[in-house]
Amino acid sequence: MAHKLVIVESPAKARTIGGYLGKGYVVESSIGHIRDLPTSAADTPAKIKDQPWGRLAVDVDHGFEPYYVVPRDKKAHISKLKKLLKEADELYLATDEDREGEAIAWHLLDELKPKDIPVKRMVFHEITKAAIQAAAENPRELDMDLVEAQEARRILDRLYGYEVSPVLWKKVMSGLSAGRVQSVATRLVVDREKERMAFRVASYWDLEATFDAGGAYEPRMFPARLHSVDEVRVARGSDFGTDAQLTKQDRLHLTRADAEALATGLVDTTYDVRSVESKPYTRKPYAPFRTTTLQQEASRKLGMGASVTMSVAQRLYENGFITYMRTDSTTLSDAAVGAARSQVRELYGEEYLPEQPRVYASTVKNAQEAHEAIRPAGDTFRTPAETGLTGEQFRLYELIWMRTVASQMKDAKGSSVTIRLGGRAADGRDAVFTASGRTITFHGFLKAYVEGTDAGASRDDAETRLPALTEGEPVTAASVSPEGHETKPPARYTEATLIKELEDRKIGRPSTYASIIGTILNRGYVYKKGTALVPAWLAFSVTRLLVEHFPRQIDYEFTALMEDVLDDIAGGRRDRNTELAEFYFGSGDITGLKTLVDELGEIDARELATFPIGEAGDGVNLRVGRYGPYLEGTDEGPYAGKRANVPDDLPPDELTSAKARELFANPAGEEIQLGEHPETGLAVVAKNGRYGPYVTELLPEDAPKSAKPRTGSLFASMSLDTVTLEDAVTLLSLPRVVGTDPESGEEITAQNGRYGPYLKKGSDSRSLDAEEKLLTITLEEALAIYAQPKQRGRAAAAAPLKELGDDPVSGQPVVVKSGRFGEYVTDGEYNATLRQGDSVESITIERAAELLAERRAKGPAKKSAKKGAKKTAKKAAKKTAKKTTKKTAKK
Repeated sequence: MAHKLVIVESPAKARTIGGYLGKGYVVESSIGHIRDLPTSAADTPAKIKDQPWGRLAVDVDHGFEPYYVVPRDKKAHISKLKKLLKEADELYLATDEDREGEAIAWHLLDELKPKDIPVKRMVFHEITKAAIQAAAENPRELDMDLVEAQEARRILDRLYGYEVSPVLWKKVMSGLSAGRVQSVATRLVVDREKERMAFRVASYWDLEATFDAGGAYEPRMFPARLHSVDEVRVARGSDFGTDAQLTKQDRLHLTRADAEALATGLVDTTYDVRSVESKPYTRKPYAPFRTTTLQQEASRKLGMGASVTMSVAQRLYENGFITYMRTDSTTLSDAAVGAARSQVRELYGEEYLPEQPRVYASTVKNAQEAHEAIRPAGDTFRTPAETGLTGEQFRLYELIWMRTVASQMKDAKGSSVTIRLGGRAADGRDAVFTASGRTITFHGFLKAYVEGTDAGASRDDAETRLPALTEGEPVTAASVSPEGHETKPPARYTEATLIKELEDRKIGRPSTYASIIGTILNRGYVYKKGTALVPAWLAFSVTRLLVEHFPRQIDYEFTALMEDVLDDIAGGRRDRNTELAEFYFGSGDITGLKTLVDELGEIDARELATFPIGEAGDGVNLRVGRYGPYLEGTDEGPYAGKRANVPDDLPPDELTSAKARELFANPAGEEIQLGEHPETGLAVVAKNGRYGPYVTELLPEDAPKSAKPRTGSLFASMSLDTVTLEDAVTLLSLPRVVGTDPESGEEITAQNGRYGPYLKKGSDSRSLDAEEKLLTITLEEALAIYAQPKQRGRAAAAAPLKELGDDPVSGQPVVVKSGRFGEYVTDGEYNATLRQGDSVESITIERAAELLAERRAKGPAKKSAKKGAKKTAKKAAKKTAKKTTKKTAKK
């Protein structure tokens, strides 16, 4: 029976839309992209393998013609779609309404090749019954400008990645990758770390005072800070440069001695109010979410990474809860504005509703997506409680709902006040203090939603009340005390601030930021320390090569300009082939990428991987080696001929001269003599090993080859600098016999393993929660542990190393445990391994929740049959078949 075939991207979307369209429609998924440029030699068509451009799969000599292939795992699905198409009388291509979705629709059309039936492009920005039915009734044509723009972007990225990455393999390390936007994002993180490394701390002092306005005022006591002395402004942190020098010469730099002397001189001073300045305070609502602002807010407020945010938003969109989540737009439809205003009236009252609907213009240049802002789906909004959602989907929907409703509320109103108070010190100097306050008289939209802030910034609803003083009134100082301060280095990027920086610089597209950050994390260029993004030394080497040999391709302004070029191609204002030819072959005074690669010349790989550490005379270089970073003394320096490994989780800006000396003092493999063991007489030494510091005995030269020295890992509370012979003897005494189980007669021992302390009884092991218990645990305590039922699973019985609190999504307690592959966090349902830069000591519940959210977004782990079992089953089936055939033939 003939039907209308509708093809969308995901199975979840297909199920939802199929229910809305009903009979006469068959809705099927393409399961994402159905074809792409080949990613391996095995996928590359034989007819182009011998071509000079075959590796690229783009015919750069003939109009940059791409050669697409259907991946092997998609061929069966394509056959299924073709079969459904044979029975269809209409084809609807209902992929997302953006460049990516338009390209997928074109690839489907080109691969399926429908004959003698109408083909329609069906687009919608929310998955509700009304929206889907309206989209089916109002299709449009395929937009080939959008397709060309997406194809140009794909080809551009292929040329960049496939030409530059091999240079990294040869000169830095195999397995690396370069990307048009990914490399620039990495450079941003590296450049910020360089700023931190060059930063020098400046110390400065001022006075902090508490003033008493008298019993007639509320509040009576209020704080103030020294503003000026004899009309010269006192230096603040913002007045110093990264070199610790004042950038403004008309500032008074107070030292500790200056501040203490001034404070002493102001002990008996009386003060008067010099001025009171009051200004009205107005704060307008924030625009509804677009892709980047949603990612930033979810990071600040919910602790979700960009990739997790987009994954959760995708599920909300596909299940009909929100509109399309990849958008540059901040506009709302008339129906959405009406729904938001209705909820403002219902939930907050008429006084919070402005007379006219609010309209938000897009602030993004060349906003490309033809969608609304991200908002709750439908012509009427469901409150979060009405959705039935749970966990991270509930939290993200609630965030979107609150932001949308707040965008149609009145401004917040109030007043800000600055009071200046002055008095003369004993030495005649005139000191002026300032106090600033803010009161909000009408909260307006802040009643519904307050935007999150980055570290150090105050919230929009923060209030500080001051007494209603008038000019000339006397006040007294309850206290005046000197306060010391130090300037801070530029803050590292977080996912939220890196996304903001990329958008501010107009680099990349909002819909790609999550994958960009995911790529630089997965490639090992960047790792997380808490929420901060820290560059690995490997990223320094890669960035140096690109800056020195591909300066145009990694330039911030050029990368942003390329986005304008792609937007012009999408709008039909530029020719695709002309722009690709200029990028790859060059034109005029512009050198193309191909010329740069072909004429690269000699690159000193050793120099690329070498970075001076500390001061000029320290004679220490950091080298990026095949197995990680390490320190190496220069020939002229005090560490000539010496090497020391650098911990993978040590941020580059913390590798100071002092830290280098510490690492050289205890390098991996070098022994610290502790003395002779009192029982064996053998020499005992301490070392730094691959898995951390440990102590061991040195066997005599004539010891048999089968003899193994006793070793013991240092406890977390110990260090190579402080470990003593007595400590070493205690560690070498492990494993310790705790006693014998009276029921089984088996011996119970306390042992320290690679993954932490544990008890062992026969083949039954139980983890201990503290290393010190290895030395103190009694037989009674050990038996109590073994009396607890052991859960199934290899790591189920491991005692937690640390308890962190409840997971904000599952509500279950989160603990840190030690497993076969290292430490991990778990809420009982999902496990997430600690990353580089995380440690048991430093991890917080916020970081653990982020790791678990990323793991949860990947879905349940796939269970695969063991090779041995599979092989045995196959063999048995073959044997049975052979036996049956033989028996039948005989019969």
